Amino acid sequence: MTLTQNSRQRRRQWLRRGAAAVALAAVLGGIAAPAALAAPASAAAVAPASATARGTLISVTPLDTLGREQVSAALAAFGFDTGTVRYGVTAHRLTYATVDPHGRPTTATGLLVLPRGGPHRLDLVSDTHGTLATRDDAPSGGAGYNRLTPYLHASAGRAVAAPDYLGLGGGPGSHPYMDTRSSVTASVDMLKAARTAAGRLGRPVTRDVYATGFSQGGQVAMALGRELSRGRDGFRLRALAPMAGPYDLTGSEIPAIGDGRVAPVSAVFYLSYFLTAQNRLHPLYKDPAEVFRAPYAQAVEGLFDGSHREQDIVAALPATPQELLTPEWAENIRDPHGALREVLAANDGACDWKPAAPVRLYTGAADTDVPIANTRACAADLARHGVRAKVVDQGPGADHFTTAVRSAPQAVRWFDSIR
Repeated sequence: MTLTQNSRQRRRQWLRRGAAAVALAAVLGGIAAPAALAAPASAAAVAPASATARGTLISVTPLDTLGREQVSAALAAFGFDTGTVRYGVTAHRLTYATVDPHGRPTTATGLLVLPRGGPHRLDLVSDTHGTLATRDDAPSGGAGYNRLTPYLHASAGRAVAAPDYLGLGGGPGSHPYMDTRSSVTASVDMLKAARTAAGRLGRPVTRDVYATGFSQGGQVAMALGRELSRGRDGFRLRALAPMAGPYDLTGSEIPAIGDGRVAPVSAVFYLSYFLTAQNRLHPLYKDPAEVFRAPYAQAVEGLFDGSHREQDIVAALPATPQELLTPEWAENIRDPHGALREVLAANDGACDWKPAAPVRLYTGAADTDVPIANTRACAADLARHGVRAKVVDQGPGADHFTTAVRSAPQAVRWFDSIR
């Protein structure tokens, strides 16, 4: 198959992903609407007088109420193993106080999911999502695929905190894509808000946190684990189960984009998003035309304003990085230097620490979005600290999204086994 054929196939896969999200919204909307209308009014608004401290809960809005069979149906429709589904779930959008990448006060939103059954006092799962360019695709936004793994974990009997991150869902501003530090602060503060909200909803949580996440969220989960391990926020990290994360931008992900191991259409999407988002935080370029070829230079920044669907972004961009980037920036991707190298280094190192909790790294050998080299690099970083993480390779047939579908139920079972 030629590069052009590969690119066309990948473009069709991205477009089908958007169609799948619409289909899931219909499934969840159809089964959840009657119960959501019956949600108790007392849960609809929980607001403190002041929202200045990080993690302060501002409001709670009920979203879904699903029975056990409904959860199973939604998961099974996308190929998830439903053997761990024990309970129905209730889902709530939280709005809470946090800080932006510069440390200034702001707000963010996220999804809190509680099981309809199980122990009164619940352990807490942090489930951090993968790359999203559309605000409403965030877990607490419109019903879609990013609610699936939170529902999976909650239906097994744990509370789940799924942050939208900054600038997605109902949060103001632009999303600082792949800014590890602000993703971690938003995730920690979501855990704090979830602890408050769960208590007010009659399902208090323990201090134990099980951290998982997919793709971008896998990298966030590892960095979040490091923050929680410092013991400053009243939580105890019990286990880490990230899936297919870009843990090694400098040594694995960017080289794979440069040599074609990342599918060209995916590479175009990720590069465009990363460079435009990071340029808002760091001076990578003054004019988009320095980085992007015409006619894309005029449009690329506007495509990532949170209002465009992923399939529309892909359709508006070229099929290969060679068509996207100027010669100077194509070379900069092949051999990062200057400001780009500094930005990559600042967002690396998520695995460069010593977890006291057990770690499993889930990956897929056929992943052409986040190649398996990222997971191997993470395992090597942990090994240098004396930590032997189990690497779970979903095999040669597992692409990026198949890895998530196979790995998430395995992570649930693994969490069940930890006492």
